[in-house]
Amino acid sequence: AQWAARMGSNPSSFQSPTPQVPAAQVPNRPVEQVSWNMIQGFLAATGMRLPSDAEWEYCCRAGTGTAFNNGSNDDALVGNLAWFGGNAMSQTRPVGLKQANPLGFHDMHGNVWEWVSDWYSATYFDESPIVNPTGPAMGTSRVFRGGFYLNLSASTRSSSRSNGVPDAPVFAIGFRVARNP
Repeated sequence: AQWAARMGSNPSSFQSPTPQVPAAQVPNRPVEQVSWNMIQGFLAATGMRLPSDAEWEYCCRAGTGTAFNNGSNDDALVGNLAWFGGNAMSQTRPVGLKQANPLGFHDMHGNVWEWVSDWYSATYFDESPIVNPTGPAMGTSRVFRGGFYLNLSASTRSSSRSNGVPDAPVFAIGFRVARNP
């Protein structure tokens, strides 16, 4: 709903009610099928920004050192935290229905992948600073995090990340915003 209000349309694949998502909840589905470049207009209109890769992981982990932000390393227990291939029934779900992490964030695991601000490098973490890494200065693809509604539970872990070209909208990739104080 926030994307459509600012941008005038909704590019998402899932805009109709289903037996699992009634009409009243459809506006609460995450926007997806947006490119990294498309998001820049939304960010300019709202004064927000994308989190860095490091900020995203910090918020996802919420002080835990485990695979999932509820303190578990057990893939079988992710159902309380994430919409994934084992429970989403091949569709996005309205945000905020799963358990929040200790910092109050919902949906950091699964539902839709989330673009972050960083360029991607397969070797970046081998050479990055330990404190507040900012990502490579340039690249050809951008990072997205968190897994999505068709993934196996293991692909929704806090460390789950992938990458894509910034100018191509891809199904099941959305974003969350960050704000400077």
